[in-house]
Amino acid sequence: MRKLLFFVPLVIAVCIPPLKAANFKLYMKDGSYQLVREYKVDGDRVRFYAVERSEWEEVPLTLVDLKHTQANADEAKAVQEKAEQADADERDAAREEHAEMMKIPRDPGVYQLENGQLRVFPLGESSIRNSKGRNVLKALSPVPLIPGKSTLELTGEHSPNIVKDASPEFFIQLANFESFGIIRLEPQKGFRIIEQITIEPITKEMEEKRDTVQVFTKQLTDNGLFKIWAQDPLPQGEYAVIEYMEGKVNPQVWDFRIQ
Repeated sequence: MRKLLFFVPLVIAVCIPPLKAANFKLYMKDGSYQLVREYKVDGDRVRFYAVERSEWEEVPLTLVDLKHTQANADEAKAVQEKAEQADADERDAAREEHAEMMKIPRDPGVYQLENGQLRVFPLGESSIRNSKGRNVLKALSPVPLIPGKSTLELTGEHSPNIVKDASPEFFIQLANFESFGIIRLEPQKGFRIIEQITIEPITKEMEEKRDTVQVFTKQLTDNGLFKIWAQDPLPQGEYAVIEYMEGKVNPQVWDFRIQ
């Protein structure tokens, strides 16, 4: 389960200056070299632009190791082209993520984009079952601190919200800056367990146990919009995106089934 531990802002309007031409070494046959931006052979002379002195110079062709020089120039060009491609890929990814973000409502909830279309996940109705029976949790309602073991549950053995991608990405707009994550639900006859709760008889200390999925999260806006996805593909089964506060036992749960 991941808590709000880091912030990765999405920056779109960034002006990135173009990369300068790659500098390389013009090698001499005696083993020395000049750092140059470009060069050309002109008859029996080699003209080059010296980086250190920012001017054009020339030397006799007989002094220059052209083979070694060209190999170094080709290597420098390949490095530059790789850096330029990485820069272009980063800008493309930022534009794509911004386009996705603009499709997500700012209302609290969990969302997904399927082929560019928005999918809204319904909020599940959870209940707590203990020795006194089963009670549906209501917003802001305190949970009775009954000593012993309880379970937090969702009705039904299977979620009606089917996800066919084993590596789904979700967007969650938080209602409050609370913890959130993805958990596995444990199917039982007629219900699914969200978490196990133990309350000590004397101290009233509470322990909550959830089957958490290791996830990556990325904050997209400063008002609580996050992207969340599992680190590894999810096997078929019952899951939920959950927003919660430790010790409150009143989470918001958006269930789904990988099928």
